[in-house]
Formats: sequence, C-alpha cells, structure tokens
Amino acid sequence: MTKPIVLSEKNWLAIYNQIAKEYPPSVLLIRNRMREVLGFTSRTHEEWFDRDVDRRDVSYGTKYRITTIHLDFYNEPKRTMFLLKYSEYIGKTNS
Repeated sequence: MTKPIVLSEKNWLAIYNQIAKEYPPSVLLIRNRMREVLGFTSRTHEEWFDRDVDRRDVSYGTKYRITTIHLDFYNEPKRTMFLLKYSEYIGKTNS
C-alpha cells in the first residue's frame, strides 16, 4: 500500500461528484468495487484540537475538530492517474 492522499471534506466532495458523473453508483457505494475500479478506498479521519488558535469557524466548547478524508491506494499506477486527473481539486483552499 502506498502513502494515502489526504483531502479536506470540501475537496473530497468535489472529487466525489466528478467520480459520480464518470462511473456507475456501485463504484462509490461498494468498497470492493471502488478498490477494483479506482484503485483506492476512502476513510474519514477526525482530529481534535484545543481552542488555543483563534478560528472563526469554531463555535462552542474548548476543542474543535478537523475532518479529513484519506484515500488509501493499493495500486501505484492508479494513484498516479488519480493525481493527474484530479490535481486541480487537491490542496485547493477556496472557501
């Protein structure tokens, strides 16, 4: 297995919508099909932080969380193709 690609929720949603247009629903809904066709599976990762940093999107409490999507690739050529195809969405920080 190669190093996962880490995406924000917003970036993953944009890529997810593109994949949904190009492939049948079963590719995104069934993990085995996702791995066979696209070469990866997705997982959600939540990390909690103390509220030391002044962030405008934090509402209540002393902690906040950041959710990221990790794409675990099992095929290096498919990972490379994914990076080429969806690079415009990766690392994009528009709000």
